[in-house]
Amino acid sequence: MTDIFPAVMSSLSASEGVVVDSPPGAGKSTLVVRAARHIAETGEPLAIVAQTNEQVDDLIANLARSSPTLPIGRLSAQGYVPVPRIASHNNVSVDNAVAGLAGSAVIIGTSAKWATVTTGEWPCAIIDEAYQMRSDALLQIAGRFERTLFVGDPGQLDPFSTVETERWAGLSWDPQLSAVAVLLRHNPDIPQHRLPVSWRLPATAAPVISEAFYPFTGFTSGTALSDRKMSFSTHAFGSSPVDATLEMAATTGWALHELPARHSMRTDDEVAKACATVALRLLERGAITVSERSEASELTPDRIAIGTAHRDQATAVRQHLPPDSGITVDTANRLQGREYDVTVIWHPLSGRRDATAFHLEAGRLCVLTSRHRHACIAVARAGIAQLLDDHPSTGRVYLNEIVKFPDGWEANEAIMTHLKSHRVPA
Repeated sequence: MTDIFPAVMSSLSASEGVVVDSPPGAGKSTLVVRAARHIAETGEPLAIVAQTNEQVDDLIANLARSSPTLPIGRLSAQGYVPVPRIASHNNVSVDNAVAGLAGSAVIIGTSAKWATVTTGEWPCAIIDEAYQMRSDALLQIAGRFERTLFVGDPGQLDPFSTVETERWAGLSWDPQLSAVAVLLRHNPDIPQHRLPVSWRLPATAAPVISEAFYPFTGFTSGTALSDRKMSFSTHAFGSSPVDATLEMAATTGWALHELPARHSMRTDDEVAKACATVALRLLERGAITVSERSEASELTPDRIAIGTAHRDQATAVRQHLPPDSGITVDTANRLQGREYDVTVIWHPLSGRRDATAFHLEAGRLCVLTSRHRHACIAVARAGIAQLLDDHPSTGRVYLNEIVKFPDGWEANEAIMTHLKSHRVPA
């Protein structure tokens, strides 16, 4: 398979900006670390911008592990206490000011922290998860970097705001647009590259996710159907809907655990309980996974995630799990960029009377359905297909507004059409 890294570095040396699009699990983090090492070896000071502290810590841990002698600076907020995966590396320094990291070859911080830097310029920068970054955040720091490599996933969640943004709709510098969208709108000749293979998503999932969320820039799975398998070390007694759901997921990589149709509160306790029950049953049955990375290994709690659309839904699920379950339960926003063997998702449209723009957001569903290496299990009430039919896309259209494809309705319809053939009535 062609390695695009030389082409990316060549473009960066000849251009003020380069964009690299990456589908879920295509090796984006590996590319960022490799590029950082390559630039650092030339002797040029490097700045790396991420969007959350979790992303910053992950990048530092990966870079420090691959280059144990490379001086790395962690630009942090005042009072930041290094997490264990950062504190364990002797080549990482932490300070709340750039001046305190003067000896670092690479300085890494969040975009919010970089916006507080008032002096200094860097010949090169890497912006990770660039599609999560708002354009106004880029405007605050872009002048400090001579050349910038933008890396991100165009299918994930767009930047969000807690204030009304209608007044800027259609403007080329709309602050609600992603940094990459505004960058390309004003600089259409900037070189663009694309990672064409997902190494996370199995062969059962890559075609589904590609068609639903990346119709014009499709990708393939880096593994074959025979490379990954999931089975159970124990047999189920009887034939419960939960066990039938697990068998469907193990066999096909997908399952829809469908509860009876009903309009419900956002924190539907039956759905919350079902999500927790399915995840716990995976552990009770002794799920075993086989992949190209290793032979048979037992599925552990830290390799299971339950994803929701809202924080209060995540809280409702946790109430049905033991306090020390070890299973990750979080919203799509916080699960973005992370990877698990099996994911259980609370479908955003479950039990709803309407289909709002928030719940139809293509990026949210893309995140929820693209975190897994083996199987994705959706938990929802029946009636989503009818809900989609009753609420076609009718959002406002603004002059000069960038139209994103596919829209949320199309993406939800595509995923639900696929899940229908993996439905297990509960």
